[in-house]
Formats: sequence, structure tokens, C-alpha cells
Amino acid sequence: MCVLKNWMSAAVIAAFAPLALAQAQPETQTGTQSDSSVSQQLDPVVASDDVTTEAVKKRFSEAFGNMPVDDVRRAPFGLFEVRIGDGLVYTDESVTFVFDGHLIDVQTREDLTQARLEELARVDFDALPQELAIVQVRGDGTRKMAIFEDPNCGFCKQMRRSMEEIEDLTVYTYMLPILSQDSRDKVQNVWCADDPSQAWDAWMLQNQVPPAKQCDAPIDELIALARELGVQGTPATFFADGSRVPGAIGKEEIEKRLQ
Repeated sequence: MCVLKNWMSAAVIAAFAPLALAQAQPETQTGTQSDSSVSQQLDPVVASDDVTTEAVKKRFSEAFGNMPVDDVRRAPFGLFEVRIGDGLVYTDESVTFVFDGHLIDVQTREDLTQARLEELARVDFDALPQELAIVQVRGDGTRKMAIFEDPNCGFCKQMRRSMEEIEDLTVYTYMLPILSQDSRDKVQNVWCADDPSQAWDAWMLQNQVPPAKQCDAPIDELIALARELGVQGTPATFFADGSRVPGAIGKEEIEKRLQ
């Protein structure tokens, strides 16, 4: 298992340079108690962990110019995991050192950081709003995936072609016009088409431009959904187990994740 080194990586320095301190000074705890659940009051270990992680969160934020910190938790390998946006760094209890990088379990060779990032990125697949999706069913449709695509995204078209021969699949396509006004126009025209599924495949697979149509297309809702899920680019794929994959992947990887 990797251990903390007594230096701050270049990546952290680059990210935090305007705010970085050579060494953060630990603060004295006052021992004050906030409102907590009955279970925490009865379990001093849980209460102590909460106090410690909150203290680490406060120290870390102050050490970097009151930087917003989303969460801090005690990691199983003796450090504290600090979540900032969709990224992770690690620190010690006094926030004397910060490690920015991936931690690897030496015995198992597992990338612990990547595993944690994937865990944090999981979604409740069944809670995705199907009314905003173009739904396509192949075969018995038992295997499921959802994908966010911009109509002018070349990697989206590439991935769409790689999906053509995958059977027994239900695909929920969330059109996400983020590249240009032309993308918004195409999403509008596809959504308002007599057969949106056919119109989308005709464009993505055969470059047949969808005819201009007018209706109340939920473009703002689609963009809001992507923002809520933390989708930052296309394609972005979600599988039935809640896992996500940013970027295009090939047929073999898709089949593997559909198992």
C-alpha cells in the first residue's frame, strides 16, 4: 500500500500556487459538541471521527485560502481523503502534507484512487428521467445503457457506429447540445421529428441532416440534467450498475460493461 511522502506534488503546486502555504499549522480543538444523532452520541468513535474529519476539512480549506472543500473522510490506508469537485487529494491529520495522485495497493495492484472515483461517480440508473431520452430497443432489450451525445461530436458518432452490432440492448440517448448553436438546432429538429429515433440514427450514422422542425424541445432540461450528473463532455455513458465512462469506448468494452 502506498504511503504519504513528505512533499507536495507538482500538480498540487500548479493548481494551488496562488494560495499555497509552505506548511499549514494545526489548530487547537476546543472540544465543543454540535447537535448529532443519538447513534453518534452513543458511539464515541463515530463522534470522534466526525470531529476529526471536520477539523481536517477546516484546516485544509484555510491552508489554501479558504478553498471550498466538498468532503473529507478518513481513508482506510491511514490518510484523509479530501474531495474537491470531482477530484481527490490526500493529506495527514494536521494538513502538513498533501499528496495529489493515485494510490496503488502494492499487494493487489489495485488503483485505490480510481476505484474511489468510480464509486463517487455512480448514479441511480433507474432514476434517470426516461422522458428526456430517445429510447431504442434491440432484441429483448434486457441490457441497458444511457449515453449523452452532442450531434456534432465526432467521438459520439464513432462510438455510435461501434454499438450497431450489439444485440439485446436498450439505449437511452440524451441529446446534449454543448458544442455550437448548430448542435442546438439539430437537437431541436431531431426531438421534433416524427420519428426521433430514426432521425437521430440517420444523422449520427449516415450524416443525413434532420429537416427543420418546431416544437417544445426540452433542451434546457437536458443541459440541466447533464450538469446535475456532472457530465462535462460527450460522449458520457452510464450503465445499469450505475457506473459511468467519460469518453468514447469500443464495442468490446461496452459488451464487457453490459454483462
